[in-house]
Amino acid sequence: MPAPGSLWWAFMNSEAIEIRRKRLRFRAWHRGMRESDLLLGGFADAHVGGFSNDQLNRFEILLEIADADLYDWYAGRAPVPPDHDHDVMALLKAFRVASPSRT
Repeated sequence: MPAPGSLWWAFMNSEAIEIRRKRLRFRAWHRGMRESDLLLGGFADAHVGGFSNDQLNRFEILLEIADADLYDWYAGRAPVPPDHDHDVMALLKAFRVASPSRT
């Protein structure tokens, strides 16, 4: 098995992270409630590609939260619990879904 820090290990690690990002994007787009799909899927498309491993962990935990609770936090109707009040949640609260262009 290649040692951590080797070129092969770095390649395999980057491949694993990309697979994880794809899975998180899929989960964000397939939550069951269309409004949540649009919000979280759009957010994932915009941000997950640049997230560190720690940020991916925090986003994955947010994906476990019920849609209604997450939306209340996003909309400011309920305070974000301290254990979920972090950089990823701040990015989500600042995110605005782009409206489809009408031509």
